[in-house]
Amino acid sequence: MVVSSVAGNIIEQYDFLLYGFIATLAFGPLFFPTFSPLAATLASLSTFAVGFVARPLGSIVCGHYGDRIGRKSMLVMTLSVAGGSTFLMGLLPTYESIGGWAPVLLVSLRFLQGFSFGGEYGGAVLMVAESAPAARRGFYSGFVPAGSPAGLFLAALAVLLVSAMPRDAFLVWGWRLPFLFSIVLVLIGLIIRLTVDETPVFAAVRSTTTTEKMPVIAVLRRNPGRILLASGVSFGFGTLLYVSIVFLITYGTGTLGLSATPFLVGILVGSVAMIGTILWSCTVSDRVGRRPVIIGGAMLLAVLAFPFFWLIDSGSAPLIWLGMAIVLAAGGAVYGPLAPMISELFSTRLRYSGASLGYQLGQTIGGGFSPLIAAWLLAWSGGQSWIVSLYLLLAALVAAASTYFLVETARTEL
Repeated sequence: MVVSSVAGNIIEQYDFLLYGFIATLAFGPLFFPTFSPLAATLASLSTFAVGFVARPLGSIVCGHYGDRIGRKSMLVMTLSVAGGSTFLMGLLPTYESIGGWAPVLLVSLRFLQGFSFGGEYGGAVLMVAESAPAARRGFYSGFVPAGSPAGLFLAALAVLLVSAMPRDAFLVWGWRLPFLFSIVLVLIGLIIRLTVDETPVFAAVRSTTTTEKMPVIAVLRRNPGRILLASGVSFGFGTLLYVSIVFLITYGTGTLGLSATPFLVGILVGSVAMIGTILWSCTVSDRVGRRPVIIGGAMLLAVLAFPFFWLIDSGSAPLIWLGMAIVLAAGGAVYGPLAPMISELFSTRLRYSGASLGYQLGQTIGGGFSPLIAAWLLAWSGGQSWIVSLYLLLAALVAAASTYFLVETARTEL
């Protein structure tokens, strides 16, 4: 069960984050060549945001059927759709070949990516949480969010390798290779995922024929506050993550005039650090509770918001790596315990819908639009990074406050 959920999350994260990296490095001249450099960058980041706009829709559809017919079938579907759309991105003709249809097709495939991921993460967490013993649910559930930085690591590594090519070759065909490679990961993930059974918790509900007819409507009616507060936590982490890994490449290569290499290496280093803090924080949350760990991680992110950009603005590769490692590691203390928490906030009949909505609504705003907002703030301030630091500080405080008002869920019987 754990292997299946982690493998699927790694693959989905690879697919989803790969798009963000390539968008900052190549999609401007390839799909928006008639725009100015700044407008092309903003257009590329806007297509990145489209995937997040689709995520709540995916969480609604997959949550509905996941709570009605089962978790496993939805997870097989989401992995298939994500893998297929990512592979097709690698085959897309550019603006030079088909004109305006090129960005239309790109956005359509990005929408499918986002739709599938909207149903993937919550379901993957539930597959583990609903099968784990209550006393160690955080420990076992933590392997699913730990799959996210593992997918981030693979995506950054793939882009680092192809971006080392001559610029002309990279723009002609090199950027396609990481997208095409995803089909190998998807096939492996599907083989693993098709072998697992439904969770015992949901199987027990289904056997009594007491599933909700409209679980999404029911969870919005019964638990609106929990969905809103879970979204606040997710918003804070999503803002930190996507400013740190997507916007930062645009900032580094544009405003600072550096190559993308130190930032991609920083993502590799930060991903490893984040895996460690996710697993550690989830284990600790089984003993002291989810709320203290998440609030502690969020407050640490608030403290680091300005020093983070001081290190980035130094232009020194080792200091960039240090800054990214520290911030992503601190983010892991928020992201890790959030996984078991969202599964514990809702009853079994509404859990897929509630967990997916709570997580994805926050990610849509915090993740999808944060690179665009950060780019706009930077332009508004005349290239001053302090404004982006302030944005990260406020997002961290939203995550801490949202967690404070949530109930403690550790060791809850599902």
